[in-house]
Amino acid sequence: MRIAICDDEKDIREILAEKVNKYCPEAEIFCYASGQEVLTADRMPDILFLDIQMPGVSGMETAQGLRARSKELILIFVTALEEYVFQAFDVGAFHYLVKPFEEEKFVCVLSRAVKQCREASENAGVSMAKEEDRHILILSGGSHIKIRLCDIVYAEVFNRKVVIHKMTEDMEYYGKMSDLEKLAGKDFFRPHRSYLVNFQYVVRYDAQMIELESGNVPGGTVSKVKVPLAKKNYPLFVKSYLNYNRRTEGDGNL
Repeated sequence: MRIAICDDEKDIREILAEKVNKYCPEAEIFCYASGQEVLTADRMPDILFLDIQMPGVSGMETAQGLRARSKELILIFVTALEEYVFQAFDVGAFHYLVKPFEEEKFVCVLSRAVKQCREASENAGVSMAKEEDRHILILSGGSHIKIRLCDIVYAEVFNRKVVIHKMTEDMEYYGKMSDLEKLAGKDFFRPHRSYLVNFQYVVRYDAQMIELESGNVPGGTVSKVKVPLAKKNYPLFVKSYLNYNRRTEGDGNL
């Protein structure tokens, strides 16, 4: 198990590393002095204790970058600022520790995070199999094609057809977006009457648009696409997205 600590203050890094080593001696511990160091590290940690206010790349920006690459990362903010707690929900934080905190509280949060990490590792094969089993069947170009729901980035209505966008290709068929919405389930959201998005690929959003990962381009860069978000749907989108993060991150609560 890899546990990382990211804080620009050396003393804080050393204190947290000592606590982690004391209560989870089997873990590999990695310390980083900046968000940039975490983002460019060779391997993703299983659990990350992350400060928010840091020079250069902030903790929140670091969390957004890491979350775009991994939905499984257990993210624990450690900060003296309480006002970022709602933003922490947006990146699927497991917990939000406010400095100074009692050791008993730290141990409780660490124990829960380690437990979830172990359970996720044990159940990964089963969960992945179940997720991959969910699919739709479309008729496109005279052929019936099976498409896994987890591979759909988003869908849109264009020229009276439903166009399904995957990371690697696009497919279109004659059908109704409402029917696809029902089949897709609660991991998808319809932000606009012409669009359906998969929460799994959401990178960022505001009151007017949602930005999604849309594929890989030469050089290893992930391309992105923006889809409109109707003003009236914004509150429900935020609520649904937070619920999605809670489901996919397990039972950890802020």
